[in-house]
Parts: sequence; structure tokens; C-alpha cells
Amino acid sequence: MRVVVVGGGIGGLALGAGLRRRGYEVAVFDRDTDVAATGGYHITLDERAQSALKDLVEPEITQRLLASGSALRLRERDAFWDRRGRLLGHGPDLGDSASIDVDRITLRMLLAEAVGDRLHLGANVSGVGHDDQGAPRVLFADRAPVSADLVVGADGTHSVVARHLAGGPTNSPTGIIGFSGRTLRRDLGPGEHRRLGPRSGLAIGPRAGALYVGFLDPVGNTALDAPELRMSITTEPTYIWGAMFPESTGTDALRDLSGGALRAGLLGLFRERGWAEHTLEVIARADPHSVAGFRFNAASTRAADLAPWPAGRITALGDAVHATPPTAGMGAGAAIRDAAGLLTHLSAAADGTATLTDAVADFEAGMRRRGSEVLTLAMKTVRWILATDTTLGAAATVVSTPILAAAARLRH
Repeated sequence: MRVVVVGGGIGGLALGAGLRRRGYEVAVFDRDTDVAATGGYHITLDERAQSALKDLVEPEITQRLLASGSALRLRERDAFWDRRGRLLGHGPDLGDSASIDVDRITLRMLLAEAVGDRLHLGANVSGVGHDDQGAPRVLFADRAPVSADLVVGADGTHSVVARHLAGGPTNSPTGIIGFSGRTLRRDLGPGEHRRLGPRSGLAIGPRAGALYVGFLDPVGNTALDAPELRMSITTEPTYIWGAMFPESTGTDALRDLSGGALRAGLLGLFRERGWAEHTLEVIARADPHSVAGFRFNAASTRAADLAPWPAGRITALGDAVHATPPTAGMGAGAAIRDAAGLLTHLSAAADGTATLTDAVADFEAGMRRRGSEVLTLAMKTVRWILATDTTLGAAATVVSTPILAAAARLRH
């Protein structure tokens, strides 16, 4: 069976690695020319995502991932603040958590290594269709078409493959614009160094402004103490922060800026909303080259609305189907689980116990349930942020990631 994967992000590479490991003929195409030149900062992999990865990659890759990951169980309890930095509550004890945080670049490099020479970079996919024999075919802007037994779109929120299958977009803007960046913990003053601490936190202010501050330390809080295997790009305690505002003319204008100008404009937005100056230090002292803006898009939370096409020899996974805002911290993990699910069902087709179309249908049914679960959690937080004004009354309904789950345990 020949499988072509469109997209070399986390989900596409995870699938490519699993297919190669199981002996399938596979090719992964991505428009990037360097796997390390990717957006995003860090992702959380829960126990389910890690278990899926173990099915997809060799044990040595898993060990290197753990050696490069920051264990949540070694952090202090997450915190919940208001715009003045006053502590409102804590999240649950993370001592029993099996989840890890890992640099997105690190994970992508490990998965690319597992795919090996089956990964083709600098390939611009322009469309999909079928050849004269009825086989799925991928079209390129810069090279000859490629046919396969199965084509899988793992090409993200603006997927060419999913748009072809659905006859239009598979997601839409949520109404939130996000901004993110990196700040070394040692660059903060003593006060914020103590307040933020070795933990993640979330602050909410008026007019639906929010600031998430994630703590990442793959060296001091390593999930596996094996320095010889470590390849994390984060080598000291670092805060990966994300600011969120309702979409508006002002926030849209900021997306045209970069570097120091974007950082200054973002600080201005917070100051207009009355945030205490010390709470903004993590932004003010960020590496200006790390600051970026992006729109939150999301698919429908209804499982029946996801992958709204008849099963066939072209399918899709990850954000191409269930585009998920980062407010649940589960999007990449869901894509990895998609990849493992598809590989499991393809095994039935390969050994003749199911047709390829039936295998894809079974995979898509599971993906719809999985995508709906993750999207429901993510959108609870999005809607809560958008509804928040000068009070935090709705906070007790939020039950997503460990830090956001702190809102369900507020202590006023």
C-alpha cells in the first residue's frame, strides 16, 4: 500500500513515522524547507498522546522525547490571577500527572528523523484529485503529480485536502486574536520571579483580555534524566506566554507588526485595560524576535460536523479536520492520536480483514469523537474569555487544561 501524506507538521510526521515503521510505502510532503523553521513554542502531550507515539516511533525516539521534555509533575501547582497580579486560586496537584511539555521544534525534529528520507521538503501542494485509473493523486505547484492508494491531508487549519473533501473551509475564526512569545526566567526582576514561580498561570482582566504564562524547563524538570539524549532547544527555565484579546480593528492592526513594535503595541493594549505594570514584565522582557500574532480558528464542536464527507481513499486528520484553538493544550496530542488511530485501521486493510474504504470510515468515526471532545474543552475557554468583563463569575465553569482547570477551584 502506497500512502502519501500532505503536510509535515506534528500529525503528518507522526503518521509518516508510523507508516514507515510498519513497512508501508509512504511519502510525506511539506512546503517548509527546514523542519526547525516552524511556528509555535511548546506543546503538551498527555498520557494518551504519549501512548500513541509509542505505537508510531521506535523506543529510542520516545526516550529522547522524554529526555527533552519538561514534566508537569515537577512543577508547582498552577496559579490563577487577576489583572493586578492578585492570587485568586490554584490548580490541582500535578504530582500524579504523566503529561509533559516539549518544544514544538524539538518534537518536529524527532518525528522528522523517524520519517527519514520519506520526508520531502519544499513541496508546494496545489490540489488533490484522481488519476486516469481512479487512484488518488496529489498535485504540486513545482513538481509532477504523485498517485497513491491513499492520500492523507495533515496540512493544518487551511488544509488543501480537507477543503477539497468538504467543498469549502472546515473551520472559522473564533473571535480571538492571540499573541505569544518567550521570556527567560532569569530576565525577570525579583518580584515577578517570585510571583510567577516554577509553574504555569493564567490572568484574566476586563474587556476579555487574558494572559497565559507557561513554565518550561526541560533541563531542571526533565521527564527523563538522561542528558546524553537531550535535544531540547529550551535549555533553561523559560516562560512561554500567550496573550488573548477579542478580534477588533486594533488587534488586527497589531498582526501586521513584528519584533519590538509588536511587543510595544501589545503592552499598550494591556495598559489601556488597566493591567498592573508588574504583571506585564514577562512581555516587556521577552525576546522581541519571539513575539508573534495569530488568529484562533476552530472547527465545529459537533462530532457530526467533522469530516463531513463520505469515506474514501482521500482523508485528513488533525487540524485539517478539527482545528483547535490552543486554549485546551490538546491539539497536537489529538493529531498524534489521529495518526495512531489511522495506522491501526489501515492494518485491517493491509491484512485483508477490511476494505481500505471501510478502514478509513472506521478511522474517521473515531476521529470525529476525538476531535469533538478536544474542541468542546477548548471552546469552553474561548467562550468564557469572550464573556469575561470586569468580574470572574463564569470562571468556575472552565475545566480544560491543568492551569485553566484552576478556574473551577477559585478561592476568592
